[in-house]
Amino acid sequence: MKKINIITLGCSKNTVDSEHLAAQLAAMDYEIVFDSDRTDADVVVINTCGFIGDAKQESIDTILRAAQLKEAGRIDELFVVGCLSQRYADELRPELPEVDDFFGVNDWEDIVARLGAKYRRELETRRELSTPSHYAYLKISEGCNWMCGYCAIPLIRGRHRSVAMEDLIAEAEELVRGGVRELMVIAQDTTYYGMDLYGERKLAELLERLCRIEGLEWIRLHYAYPTEFPDEVIEVMAREKKICRYLDIPFQHISDNQLTAMKRRHSKADAYALVEKLRRAIPDIALRTTLLVGYPGETEEDFAELMQFVRDCRFDRLGVFPYSEEEGTYSATRLSDDVEEDVKQSRVDRIMRLQERISLENNARRVGQSMRVIIDRREGDFYIGRSEYDSPEVDQEIVIDSGGKRLYRGRFYNVAITDCEDYDLYAVLK
Repeated sequence: MKKINIITLGCSKNTVDSEHLAAQLAAMDYEIVFDSDRTDADVVVINTCGFIGDAKQESIDTILRAAQLKEAGRIDELFVVGCLSQRYADELRPELPEVDDFFGVNDWEDIVARLGAKYRRELETRRELSTPSHYAYLKISEGCNWMCGYCAIPLIRGRHRSVAMEDLIAEAEELVRGGVRELMVIAQDTTYYGMDLYGERKLAELLERLCRIEGLEWIRLHYAYPTEFPDEVIEVMAREKKICRYLDIPFQHISDNQLTAMKRRHSKADAYALVEKLRRAIPDIALRTTLLVGYPGETEEDFAELMQFVRDCRFDRLGVFPYSEEEGTYSATRLSDDVEEDVKQSRVDRIMRLQERISLENNARRVGQSMRVIIDRREGDFYIGRSEYDSPEVDQEIVIDSGGKRLYRGRFYNVAITDCEDYDLYAVLK
C-alpha cells in the first residue's frame, strides 16, 4: 500500500482542501498521513500558502526540506499544490527540480490523476480529517469579490464561488456521522454565501439547516466581512442555541483614511455600529478580529484611532499583522510602502501589549463562572478544553483539573473557572 503524506500549511481553508484530496486517495486504498515530521511516506504532497511573506517563506522552507529527503532517497515523489504553487509555479520549477510537479488551487482532479488514482465526483463531499475527530472546518465558498487593496486572495483563488447548500449539508451530515461535534463555518467571507448561486445571501438559512443536524453540538462562524453584515445572520445567531456566541470578524483598521486606502467599503462609524448591534443582540458574544498596521500612508494619528478602537471594543480575541506588500495587489501597484519596518513592528507590539491587558481583564471576569467545555486533549495530569468562546488552534484554552476523574476527548463537561492568565483559564470539574 502506497503511503502519502499530505503536509498542509496556511489557513483552515487549505486544511479542508487537503482533507478532500485525502478522501479521493483513500478511496483507492492509499494510506494517508498528515504529518510534517513523517519521513517514511512514499509520496509527499505539500499544500502551500502564498498569502503573506512569512507564510511564503514557511512554504519554501518546507519544500526545501522535502527536496533534501528526496535527494537522500527517503521519499519517492514530491508534489506541491495550493496558493504558492498557483502564483509562482513557473518561477519555482527551475529552482526546485526535485519537485515532480506543481498544481494550483483548482487542480485537484489533475493531482489525483498524477498520483495514479481516479477522481470520483461522488466523493466530493467526503473528507479524511486531519483535525481531531470531534471538530472540523466546513468551507462554504471559495474566492472573494471584495478586492481589498492589500489582499492577494482574489488574485490566487478567484472570484467568490459558493458551494451548493445541499452539498454542504451532505458534507456536514457525513462529518457528524463520523464523530464531529463542532463545526467551524469558514470562507474568505462567510456573509456573502449564496449570492452567486441564489441571487441573495443565504448564510442565515445555511446556519438554520446546520442546526437541524442531530448530533452536531456547536457551530462556529469565522471570517465574516463587516460591510453589509446581514441582520438575519445576527437574528439566527441570537436564536439558535447550537450557534456559539462567537464571531470572527476582521475589521483590519478603524481610521476612515486607512479604510478608504484599503478599499474596505465601510466606515469607522459603520464598524462601531456593528459591534454595538452584535453585542446588543447577542449578550456575552466573544468577538475575534484581525488588524493590519503599517499600511501605506498610516500616520500616528491613524494608529492612535486604531488603539482607541481596541480600547473601546475590548475584543475577546485579537490578532495584528504588519503590512507586507503583495505583488499584483492595488497597494503594491498604486501605493508606496512608506511606513518603516521598525515602526510597523512597534505598532504591532503596542497593540498586543494593550490586548494582553484587555484579555486578562476579560478573563478575570470569568473567574467564578460555570462553563460548558469540550475536551480537546490531555496533558499530564490535566485536561485541555475550550468553551464556546474559543475556536481551536487560534484562541485560548481551559486547563482543567478533573480531580482524578477520567474525561473523554470530544465530550462536553461543566467546569467552574478558578483562575486565569491573559490567554488561559483554569478550572475544576463540577
